[in-house]
Amino acid sequence: MANKIRVRYAPSPTGLLHIGNARTALFNYLYARHYGGDFIIRIEDTDRKRHVEDGERSQLENLRWLGIDWDESPETHENYRQSERLELYQKYINQLLEQGKAYKSYVTEEELATERERQEAAGETPRYINEFLGMSEEEKTAYIAEREAAGIVPTVRLAVNESGIYKWHDMVKGDIEFEGSNIGGDWVIQKKDGYPTYNFAVVVDDHLMEISHVIRGDDHIANTPKQLMVYEALGWQPPEFGHMTLIINSETGKKLSKRDTDTLQFIEDYRQKGYLPDAVFNFIALLGWNPGGENEIFSHDELIELFDEKRLSKSPAAFDQKKLDWMSNEYIKHADFAIVFAMAKPYLQAAGRLTDKAEKMVELYQPQMKSIDEIVPLTDLFFEDFPELTDQAKEFMTGDTVPTVLEAFKAKLEAMPDEDFQSENIFPQIKAVQKETGIKGKNLFMPIRIAVSGEMHGPELPDTIYLLGKEKSIEHLTSMLEKIK
Repeated sequence: MANKIRVRYAPSPTGLLHIGNARTALFNYLYARHYGGDFIIRIEDTDRKRHVEDGERSQLENLRWLGIDWDESPETHENYRQSERLELYQKYINQLLEQGKAYKSYVTEEELATERERQEAAGETPRYINEFLGMSEEEKTAYIAEREAAGIVPTVRLAVNESGIYKWHDMVKGDIEFEGSNIGGDWVIQKKDGYPTYNFAVVVDDHLMEISHVIRGDDHIANTPKQLMVYEALGWQPPEFGHMTLIINSETGKKLSKRDTDTLQFIEDYRQKGYLPDAVFNFIALLGWNPGGENEIFSHDELIELFDEKRLSKSPAAFDQKKLDWMSNEYIKHADFAIVFAMAKPYLQAAGRLTDKAEKMVELYQPQMKSIDEIVPLTDLFFEDFPELTDQAKEFMTGDTVPTVLEAFKAKLEAMPDEDFQSENIFPQIKAVQKETGIKGKNLFMPIRIAVSGEMHGPELPDTIYLLGKEKSIEHLTSMLEKIK
């Protein structure tokens, strides 16, 4: 590309980093890194009512956890928070006021509400009606003086070109256009508190920061014509726009909602549960973008190399929690054990399970975990009471050869010296039972597994028995024999 790519992620510090915002940041990051451009973080904190004290730190901290880095941010550059740029916005608001492209509006919230109710009752599309319509200059001057004397603080509205056509070629959706008459009338660019509105401030910021491409969710499509109006009024060239499709719940087909409690929606949730950041990064990268081919597991660097904005999907991106869990399990299975164990230790410690067998437990269950916090419920067998058998397990234990297998295996364990009770010495004992009884395969292994662990499936049986311990394993075998005889 001829011109330098400069893209931005501009969150409002109003809460934790949501999966949708994380995707916006990630796609901008991949786009910048693929083309050797700049990725910028800017904080849009003009909505003071929704401002959360720790919101900015949470955003940056969770982006870093995901593996996203940036070239410019409030940490490295001055005035990268909108609240620090009020004088700058005022300069351009004053310019538009002087040029007659904007004006001070003294209509009150009560008057706006009354007019909106009238329009709705009349079946009209709600829109702002210019309060100065039909006034002479003298009447206008008197109206302003009366309002100011009453202490009414004005907003500033942009004078909309009702006959204008505002169009752009969207990187994702193709050609889009809006008619100026459908915007809803002259709209506010500066609120009563002196803060600019989002659609004004974002244009000033993007222009002065030389943003070349704005990639964001398609809930911003309706904002784009308003922003194009500001570019037009200030005589600036707009960037290219791309609007990613919304994220839907794969189960319901509806837009992902915070009410979807079965879906983890905040990056903080993944951190707390012990997902590997590379797995979450990989999963989010495929929400609305397809690299082609059958492969779904990609490294951080591979995603940067493969990223192609032309492959951004025009269809909604389905958030599939099961797919994420599968992908996370793939990452954990193939992760370095030292990393997995280091992540598992705090969970085991909190549960009072950081014993001398902790490493063996984590090693045993590493292939099964989709998140590291699962190490606690997975190891319940070794610390909790014997579980209730499923109906299927109970039925299996009614088999004719089950008591024979359990009696023989119990005798083998009882005969083992304590110092020999290790995983590698337990499997030969099971094979010895096979040789003595002639019982093999499922009829050999399944009764032992159910009797010892209470489960029909699990990790390697000798490892399970070793971790359970000789005494407890014999105790479980004895108890099961009493139940089935």
